[in-house]
Amino acid sequence: MRISDRIDAAMQSAIAHGQGGASPAKLASALEYAVTPGGARIRPTILTSVAMACGDDRPALTDAAAVALEVIHCASLVHDDLPCFDNADVRRGKPALHRAYSEPLAVLTGDSLIIMGFQILARASSSAPDRALALIDILGTRTGMPFGICAGQGWESEDKIDLSAYHQAKTGALFIAATQMGAVAAGQEAEPWSELGARIGEAFQVADDLRDALCDEATLGKPAGQDDLHGRPNAVAVYGVQGAIQRFDDILGGAIASIPACPGEAALAQMVRAYADKLVPAGARGRSPVPGE
Repeated sequence: MRISDRIDAAMQSAIAHGQGGASPAKLASALEYAVTPGGARIRPTILTSVAMACGDDRPALTDAAAVALEVIHCASLVHDDLPCFDNADVRRGKPALHRAYSEPLAVLTGDSLIIMGFQILARASSSAPDRALALIDILGTRTGMPFGICAGQGWESEDKIDLSAYHQAKTGALFIAATQMGAVAAGQEAEPWSELGARIGEAFQVADDLRDALCDEATLGKPAGQDDLHGRPNAVAVYGVQGAIQRFDDILGGAIASIPACPGEAALAQMVRAYADKLVPAGARGRSPVPGE
């Protein structure tokens, strides 16, 4: 089965579970709205690819970890789009959830998805409780404070931003979670995989800065020019377009070099290079971009 099919099937099962029983209909509908269409699904794809490179001896646990990570990511997008943060009207080519359902339902949807992520891992724990417990810890670390995406969002409210800490938490955290959780799901130690996740996250941030500067809303599926609009620090402002592309290439090379020794090391390196290379906007290198997050 293709990785994308594995992720989609596991996602559908998780959302259906969250919609069961005598649940409020609008909130149940909003859960599915928040996770579809799937965008690039890059984080769960990386997680699953790492697990496969390490043997993937507990595929059900890998699938649970991948979906848990993705629903946390989707929750962060729902919250990011709210008027109190980015005030975005569009996400993945359709109205942002708070525009389609209301602000209160957007807050509740994001909250529900975060809780769902941890429930998914708890329900999958019977086959390998020690691994599941480690997965829960990693996901919590990379979601909350002080090293997770909540911390990343929090930096935007500070008068003085630590750019490195901001980028590592805002963008890098869930990529570190992806590589570490993929390894742990397959019975490997998490720490050797943190550098790969951090480097992929850094490369993704540079690529995202390039897309924001060079692409339009129709291409991205979300508002463009948000870095300038909100005065955010970004790679294009610091390095220029060509400098940002060179920075991306340098980071990507370091990411591939950091892959720990494992049975599927060569295939994983090929996947990382092929996938990451697609993220650079067509306007920069003459290729078609990947639709926005």
